[in-house]
Amino acid sequence: MIPITLTVNGERVTRHVEPRRHLIDFLRLDLGLTGSHAGCEHGVCGACTVRVDGEIVRGCLVLAASLDGAEVTTIEGLSDSGEVADLQAEFVARNAAQCGFCTPGMVMTAADILRHHPQASRAEIREHLSGNYCRCTGYQAIVDAVEATLAQRRQEAGR
Repeated sequence: MIPITLTVNGERVTRHVEPRRHLIDFLRLDLGLTGSHAGCEHGVCGACTVRVDGEIVRGCLVLAASLDGAEVTTIEGLSDSGEVADLQAEFVARNAAQCGFCTPGMVMTAADILRHHPQASRAEIREHLSGNYCRCTGYQAIVDAVEATLAQRRQEAGR
């Protein structure tokens, strides 16, 4: 077992982890943060997307032991912060969640667009979301929700 200390959703957490435990399993099994999902476990589907030190990563590809000292934000932390309340409202308004399995990873990835690419075009939104797999929506409603949120934020900022 390896001792690690992380800041998860603003709280300092110290645990002992197996050397090969993936971040998604640490979050779900050790911390009870089940909002992020374990889908393909190969980094392909994006269901396990979380932020590590401000950048989105696939939680199934990162070993928890490698993150000693890191800051991790899960969908729970992102939602609790209010950062994506407007995006969540747009997802609901457009029925972009449907079954909901991909939604946490999709929202984490969309939040990355909102933070780093506020002028993103529809094509850029689609490209940024392309690493997240959704079987239900066909992506149209998800892209619509992100596009509407970006437009609303630009309008509120007077841009």
